[in-house]
Amino acid sequence: MDEATLNAYERDAAGFAKEWNEQPSPLDMYDLLSRYFHPGPTADIGCGSGRDLAWLVSNGYDACGFDASPALVRQARSVYDELDVREAALPALEGVPRNFFENVLCETVIMHLDSQDVGLAVTNLFGLVRPGGTLYLSWRVTENQSERDNRGRLYSAFDKQCVVDALSPDAVFLFDREDISASSGKRVHRLVVRKMPAA
Repeated sequence: MDEATLNAYERDAAGFAKEWNEQPSPLDMYDLLSRYFHPGPTADIGCGSGRDLAWLVSNGYDACGFDASPALVRQARSVYDELDVREAALPALEGVPRNFFENVLCETVIMHLDSQDVGLAVTNLFGLVRPGGTLYLSWRVTENQSERDNRGRLYSAFDKQCVVDALSPDAVFLFDREDISASSGKRVHRLVVRKMPAA
């Protein structure tokens, strides 16, 4: 995770969580998760305020969340005390079990990484998925060059091909589209991919 971005979340975890929780529900994303995720252990990587993790649990998924920001982890636990929320950071995701999860959700997180780290992050995200399992991955689209917002958060510009290359050759692409998020109102690219079953 980009250090300045992480520091921004550390400084105002409660403010960010309030902002996210007051946005409209991401019904477009939830529709995709309902369509493509299967029962089984599920990870929300970059779970932030815990909103989407809470949705997963309330919809029957055996889900746990991971976030790079200790302050956001504490914030999520304080609001949703029944949730399993832990610390782990992209791109390495140290301590998160590989080839274990039936479903992995990573909603608008990888654009907070330096563009050079995006491929490794995607490889490690897909490495969490068991054969036959599903990864939902999205990122906010930034054109031309990387930028920071007025709170210091990095929004990296990168080519989708680096994501595709990191998923190949073991991914079956089920959904691949750029949309305006129903929650944030921002332009995001969404992928849903399934890991090829073991031979």
